[in-house]
Amino acid sequence: MGQKLILAALLLPLAACSSGVGTNPVTGGGTGGGTGGTGGGGITSDRTMPPGTASPSPRNSLYRYEPSDGEGSGYATGFAYDSTNDTFTVDNLAFDGDNSYTRDAVVGSLGPYAVYENANLFNDSTTGAPITQFSHKVLYGVSTNTDGNGDATAEFAIVRTGAYLGYGFGGFIYQRNGGVTLPTSGQARYNGDYAGLRDFDGRGGLEYVTGDMQVAIDFEDFDAGDAVQGRVTNRRIFDTGGTDITNDMLTALAAEYGGSYTALPTLLFTVGPGVLDANGEMLGGLTSQVADGNGDLVDFESGNYYALLSGANADEIVGVLVVEADDPRYNGVTVRETGGFILYRP
Repeated sequence: MGQKLILAALLLPLAACSSGVGTNPVTGGGTGGGTGGTGGGGITSDRTMPPGTASPSPRNSLYRYEPSDGEGSGYATGFAYDSTNDTFTVDNLAFDGDNSYTRDAVVGSLGPYAVYENANLFNDSTTGAPITQFSHKVLYGVSTNTDGNGDATAEFAIVRTGAYLGYGFGGFIYQRNGGVTLPTSGQARYNGDYAGLRDFDGRGGLEYVTGDMQVAIDFEDFDAGDAVQGRVTNRRIFDTGGTDITNDMLTALAAEYGGSYTALPTLLFTVGPGVLDANGEMLGGLTSQVADGNGDLVDFESGNYYALLSGANADEIVGVLVVEADDPRYNGVTVRETGGFILYRP
């Protein structure tokens, strides 16, 4: 893989990175954590799902993690949460201290989801001299539902860094702890909170995003894979200091497209067959559009969502979505938004 440019020069060169990705689900230390499915081996599926549980079944726990693209995405492994100390562990990311992340001192949560950060210094193991670390953020979401052991029935985690001029090294994982019973008729609606991390190709830095999310499923049609519609609305963008910078994006959109905007565009699921399978896994596309000065719709963001249904009555959805767009605030910069969500049937 090619070298990545970093924002801050260090005394030591960037260490070479392994191209391997982990297969371990999120592991927890008590209530709020859980274990996913079995690791290793191939994936039994009629679609190209993210790597994770081999031979998935609707009766069992299931997890998926970000595939490695050979450039930085999907490098994070060893996700683990310690509820006793409220700390998070992530492995295989360079210069993130000792792999331990504590609750962010400035922005500790985005809605119901917790934010963690690594230490900014690590001491030379022999001399004790301080070494500046790359800033990483972890976003961790846990279902409010628990199983008979007191473990959360669904979880997700996302880790990104803004220390590189291109997308840095990171990853995501999402899982259900237990099985799902899928309805064979009727429809269902799910509501919940959305939050994510935004990183960039062409500049450094990280941003946060929050929003509201709704998903509906028609369990009768399409016959091949059911039909799923969804949307993310009321998105707001924040810098890592917690300042709302949404208006900066709205101003830049107006300058770029000639329209007048009071809110960020809505992310919409692409509706079509083959989205939901018998294991309760969902995979589909999503996009957003903006209206230009003439009132014509122009494509803005595009990407994919990945999700799992869980519960005896298909009670909740856990998942991650990834979208990209040209950032109108800068020349030659692409922004990637990686968001997580846990949605419930009201």
